[in-house]
Amino acid sequence: MRHQKHQFLWANFLHFYQPAEQQPDILAAVVAQSYRPIFERIKNDRQVRLTINITGSLLELFDKHGYRDLIDALRRGAQEQRVEFTGSAKYHAFLPFLEEQEVVRQIRMNNETNRYYLGKTYVPRGFFPPEMAYKPALARIAAAEGFEWIILDEIACTGVPGEVDYTKIYQIKGVPLKVFFRERRLSNLIMSAVVRTRASLLEAMREDLKTNRYLVTAMDGETFGHHRPGLEKILFQIFHTPGIRLLRISDLLDRYQETVTIEPVQSTWASSERDILRGIQFLSWSDPENTIHRWQWRLQRLVLKAVQAMKPSGASFQRVRKKMDIALASDHFWWASAKPWWSIEMIEDGAYRLLDTLRAIPAIDKRRLDEALGYYEKIVSTGFDWQRTGKIRSMMAEQNAILRIPFKERTAEKGGGERGVYVAFLRMMKHLERSAAKTGEYEKAILWRDSMLKLEKKLDIYDAINAIDLLRLEIPYEKVEATIERYKNRYRSIRGGQPEQRGS
Repeated sequence: MRHQKHQFLWANFLHFYQPAEQQPDILAAVVAQSYRPIFERIKNDRQVRLTINITGSLLELFDKHGYRDLIDALRRGAQEQRVEFTGSAKYHAFLPFLEEQEVVRQIRMNNETNRYYLGKTYVPRGFFPPEMAYKPALARIAAAEGFEWIILDEIACTGVPGEVDYTKIYQIKGVPLKVFFRERRLSNLIMSAVVRTRASLLEAMREDLKTNRYLVTAMDGETFGHHRPGLEKILFQIFHTPGIRLLRISDLLDRYQETVTIEPVQSTWASSERDILRGIQFLSWSDPENTIHRWQWRLQRLVLKAVQAMKPSGASFQRVRKKMDIALASDHFWWASAKPWWSIEMIEDGAYRLLDTLRAIPAIDKRRLDEALGYYEKIVSTGFDWQRTGKIRSMMAEQNAILRIPFKERTAEKGGGERGVYVAFLRMMKHLERSAAKTGEYEKAILWRDSMLKLEKKLDIYDAINAIDLLRLEIPYEKVEATIERYKNRYRSIRGGQPEQRGS
């Protein structure tokens, strides 16, 4: 390693995307709340070091609606080598389910559009598959298209989070392509707004800063300011955090020489370990139990096959082909998942775009058109039926039950040492409540009082920011772990050897 011993290296990755035909008022809001504050900082702040994916479809929207200053800001950041761009799919298609020719087409269209708007500053060394959705064939395609590395979520390393060695660079087996893994913990802490200040950021990174490892975080750019108002401030503070050196992801290739050969696991940045074990890692886009997903994919394959059968020399080919390219966007699958995302408007919009594409083909076979119309009607009518009957709410509740298990069930009700974990956290919260009351911080005291009540009544599953995460930010890591271990040992010593005894 050539980097300084006590300098922590951090590569931030931001993904910017809007649907190709986004409504102007929605785009205007995102620009005002998120894009303009961030891009102006990129333009003017010499401390900025970022790796950015911005889809060609979004750059076209900037041009169409008069936001060319945003393009200029990105270009300037790249000209000064503070920003680098990655390749991707122009219309945010879900690549694992597309055949190779369509994947390559999406990549090349994106490259062409980005080069048009960003000029010579667009020299992508890395590749971002939308949703970090990965299957092995993508590595071969990305390498063949000239990319040096791909970015995936850390769960893609082995199928289990937390097993990436961030002192090494990973090489995909049998393919001339490196892979960088997004660190979930800090990415999610920032995106969920648990970390909102430089102080809380440094506290969350306390253990990381003691090491010579590097860090890669990856987030949607719209999170900062649009989805979470005010969160763009923490992004700006990251640019000026003492003890941290910001880099672009490609810069890491020259700083870490030791490589590990690996075969990444099929996954997305939303996949859980449980999803992977069950073979449903693409759940939000293709749920085997979701009939709407099934019809959506059948409709897409039907329309795509018809478009591919057209003669490229035909007068209407280019117009129809563009409709198809846009219709391959993955948004409507995601909004049909109901676990927990749901929007009947987006579902209908995606299905209609596919149907409209088929209708645009001259002299299209009526039987094929009737089949497509049948899928469209099934998708829309089933969506409304699920809303009317309450099925959507039950599907969301089922998913929440899987994802959000009350802390009390995960600890106290397991008995033994885990009972000690539960008691340890309650004691620490009680201490924080009393300390806050003594210093006149009554709102904070109420927060801890309510947190203890929620844990006891198993209501913590409804919190956007869990009390356990807040406590770990409030109390030094070593103190939390020491307290937990002390109470675990105490409760282990009184527990019998059979599960039916004492507190199981």
